[in-house]
Amino acid sequence: MTMQPASTDIAARTAAVVAERRNLEGPLLPILHELQAEFGHVPQEALPVIAEALNLSKAEVHGVVTFYHDFRKEPAGRHVIKLCRAEACQSMGGDALAARLQALLGIGFHETAKDGSVTLDAVYCLGLCACAPAALVDGDPVGRLDEETLEAIAAEVRS
Repeated sequence: MTMQPASTDIAARTAAVVAERRNLEGPLLPILHELQAEFGHVPQEALPVIAEALNLSKAEVHGVVTFYHDFRKEPAGRHVIKLCRAEACQSMGGDALAARLQALLGIGFHETAKDGSVTLDAVYCLGLCACAPAALVDGDPVGRLDEETLEAIAAEVRS
């Protein structure tokens, strides 16, 4: 598992990212996306640096981070499965498949396996309704999920 950078490293890198993007129109989201890409999450230590540089309150920055489900407070696992929980997928057996996938992985939604191998997220509509039930596995869409496909996915991400 990778070591977390020291707070001073996070603050310095955050300041650099802010400086690169502060002149964009609406710079907060691009800054947060860049930090998440770099650290695997948006570190709490970055929030006051961003707030001060953009003349926002820490609460405003925190509110944006917590509003958008793609921003993480902690690093994700090496693999990320986003399982659609919207109505179309539920109507095609998604509830049973969700329970099965959680059992196969040994984790619930918005959890990461203790060994850091996989994070399971519930999302609401991937836009793959015609291929329901669906998921994203490491950003790749997988449609028409069934128990056999779930078992193969679980084996792959746990290996």
